[in-house]
Amino acid sequence: MTASVFTSERLLFTPAKPNADAIPTIFAFPNEYSVGITSLGYQVVWATLAMRPDVEVSRLFTDTHEPLPRYPELVGFSVSWELDYVNILNLLEFLEIPIRSSERSPQPPLIREAEGDRYPLIFGGGPVLTANPEPFADFFDIILLGDGENLLGNFIEAYKEVRGADRQTQLKHLAKVPGIYVPSLYEVNYHSPTGAIASIKPIDPEIPNLVEKQTYRGNVLSASTVVTEKAAWENIYMVEVVRSCPEMCRFCLASYLTLPFRTASVESSLIPAIEKGLEVTDRLGLLGASVTQHPEFETLLEYLSQPKYDSVRLSIASVRTNTVTVKLAETLAKRDTRSLTIAVESGSEKLRQIINKKLNNDEIIQAGVNAKAGGLSSLKLYGMVGIPGEEPADLDATVTMMRDIKKAAPGLRLTFGCSTFVPKAHTPFQWFGVNSQAEKRLKYLEKELRKIGIDFRPESYNWSVIQALISRGDRRISKLLELTRHYGDSLGSYRRAFKELRGQLPELDFYVHANWNQEQILPWNHLQGPLSQATLQKHLASATAHIN
Repeated sequence: MTASVFTSERLLFTPAKPNADAIPTIFAFPNEYSVGITSLGYQVVWATLAMRPDVEVSRLFTDTHEPLPRYPELVGFSVSWELDYVNILNLLEFLEIPIRSSERSPQPPLIREAEGDRYPLIFGGGPVLTANPEPFADFFDIILLGDGENLLGNFIEAYKEVRGADRQTQLKHLAKVPGIYVPSLYEVNYHSPTGAIASIKPIDPEIPNLVEKQTYRGNVLSASTVVTEKAAWENIYMVEVVRSCPEMCRFCLASYLTLPFRTASVESSLIPAIEKGLEVTDRLGLLGASVTQHPEFETLLEYLSQPKYDSVRLSIASVRTNTVTVKLAETLAKRDTRSLTIAVESGSEKLRQIINKKLNNDEIIQAGVNAKAGGLSSLKLYGMVGIPGEEPADLDATVTMMRDIKKAAPGLRLTFGCSTFVPKAHTPFQWFGVNSQAEKRLKYLEKELRKIGIDFRPESYNWSVIQALISRGDRRISKLLELTRHYGDSLGSYRRAFKELRGQLPELDFYVHANWNQEQILPWNHLQGPLSQATLQKHLASATAHIN
């Protein structure tokens, strides 16, 4: 793809003219342009940098890029998916930058060119790195933990203070800024090469023992900074309605990692943002982990129901099941939406108690009835197998629930998307492993649901295992990731890499399937999320009280 994709962009901000001494920066998304430009987080950070006269920023994707500075000082990555790590390494090589941070600071300094006597600092952010950066720690100089609203500006200002200093001085200075994590300044020790972590300590007394995720607490949330027909969601303008989720399902990274639940002001934030976006497009996406739980959602719905917005195509990212009213369905149907997606996880009341999903089957069935009554033609439900405490009878409860919805709302097309439970850092279920029976359970659900005419769409069990490996991994995993990429980044490549590294790191089972002891040091123990380990353990105890 050529750089001509950028000509179809309509900007909703005004880039600054860079100063003569602006910091040459590359901001990358480790995937194709169409995917990266659809990421609201990437859009907002790029625009924030582009509006600073002290930064000259160029964008880089796997298939295209803007003109790049010859000697960048900063190279950043926005990371949304674990498996995009391959593209991070590929892009570093494309830029002729060593993929390991330890190789970027040779002594004496490497003279690359007359004008460029050092490698750029490589920084990263986004949900994957905020949750557990350790598998990637050896690839990054700097990781920004948390919300970018305040953190990004603090990072740039702190860098300017040491811009002319040597690399180690820069890193030590930046590591003192709240939310900035410099992995090379922390030493990880293990009980044995294949054992658990023994300690994680800073190598210098001036470096903080604990790095705290930064949380933005304002009531003006994000909105698209660019609209383009080349995005995966063509010409969509996105508005963040809520951040985090009040439900706090025990497995849910989107809720626990982003606490507390915050809502954008309808009057001073959402309506002005929507009006601005609808000047350049007629496609609107409302984003958030639980959009319909905004306390003024009805007011927002009334606003979007005005005749002047009759031509607008409206999409809502996620809807809580018991907020699916006939009115909501009618509004969506009128705004060119045919389907609605709700997360139910399971048809088993017991499992929903374990995971803290405050729903009952009657509400789920009613959502189907209301969706059909409002004019929607299909309903997609998201479920999960391998939830801690799950038994075969719980799968049958899901089949029964789907049969009941079909009976109550005849003619409504039903889809059941299903993933495997994957433990995530900073959630109460971080101590649980992946259920080794999950693959069989996916196949059982597929067989039973297809019998009753339900469209079943499972996510790959094998890739869920790899996701769990990365989401629970420690620094030893970086060697494995490098080797896997070398062997072709297939499922077989992981097996081959584990075999080659046997004795140098734990087996796959340790990272993926084992239930971890609550006393052991976790790879991310030195990184503080919104809730303490003690609070997460209390939430875990509430969950396990329902497990027989």
